[in-house]
Amino acid sequence: MKDFRKLAVWEKSHRLTMGIYRITQSFPKEENYGLTSQIRRASASIPTNIAEGCGRSTDVELARFCEIAMGSASEFEYQLFLASELTYTDPATYGMFEQDIVEIKRMLSALIIKLRRNKLNADRG
Repeated sequence: MKDFRKLAVWEKSHRLTMGIYRITQSFPKEENYGLTSQIRRASASIPTNIAEGCGRSTDVELARFCEIAMGSASEFEYQLFLASELTYTDPATYGMFEQDIVEIKRMLSALIIKLRRNKLNADRG
């Protein structure tokens, strides 16, 4: 079991989620059960899956939950794009969150590769 709070990717995705909750407060009220709910759920799913994976007993399980987090990151990335296209966010805000999600996806990818290597090395040793 790992402490999810010690993972930089968890910290970055948690901060992203906090930011999304703040900016979506200004989304139109008719989006409360639509895009607002979806983008919040997708962003929160990223650190949630990382945390859940850390609670599992093996690196293989953690890698699987990181893959699920990667899917949520891609879902979030589209919803962020949609919010921008609908002009619910300004270009600067969109750019900041887009940059963050790209970095989170890179970090997740690197972590998944590391966890898989650990498994291969353990199998060989």
